[in-house]
Amino acid sequence: MLARAIIKAAFGIILFVMGSSVASAASFGVSPVRVTLSESQSMGALTVRNDGTEPASLQMEMLNWSQAEGQDVLTPTRELLANPPIFTVPAGGSQLVRVGLRRAPDGQRELTYRIVLQELPPPPNPDFMGTRMLMRISLPVFVLPKVDAKPVLLWQATRTPQGALKISLTNNGNAHIQIANFKLSLPGSQQPWVTKESAEYVLPGQSRDWTLPANSEYPVPPPGTSLQLFAQTDAGDIEAEVMIAPFG
Repeated sequence: MLARAIIKAAFGIILFVMGSSVASAASFGVSPVRVTLSESQSMGALTVRNDGTEPASLQMEMLNWSQAEGQDVLTPTRELLANPPIFTVPAGGSQLVRVGLRRAPDGQRELTYRIVLQELPPPPNPDFMGTRMLMRISLPVFVLPKVDAKPVLLWQATRTPQGALKISLTNNGNAHIQIANFKLSLPGSQQPWVTKESAEYVLPGQSRDWTLPANSEYPVPPPGTSLQLFAQTDAGDIEAEVMIAPFG
């Protein structure tokens, strides 16, 4: 489930309009869906496959990945290198892309980047009238620090004045965490009170919030109530007890 969530979150579509309402798209995939580098392994590799019936040209973009106020911040970087940076994959073929780190890993904290594979518009074809969907795939790159790396998680729950429940997660560790989904159960209950699907990353030193709207079928318990939280993550399943605090 986690792998499917990662792949689903990585894809985007750009429409390249060339005429009428007919649409076509190349079909390509990438493996693995993330790259992990370290001091002892400064090179990685991606395999790009074209499962479509037409050649697909792609361009690689390297981005530094940080977060601010729960939002991703992406900026161009020269700290990562992709070879080749631009290439064409024939129909039914594949291309090996080398990914390398051009700086030393941080001594204390995981470094985070994103590789964006952008399909390029095909050469003009006067016989094609329609809309071509250009694919865009974003993959995470993690560079392990020189010390042991792990997330350290602090969960909090707050009941808002509107009666909603805000779940907050702060990562005080030196490595990322990805939350695939989580469930909240009321005290003494074996059944989930509410389930929240997610595919969100929380990078080291960052926080992220999820707001569960007020619902007459599942009213938010009063402040002081302890909830049992179960979450699936890329670091394994976790369990925590979270007490609902009043707003403010």
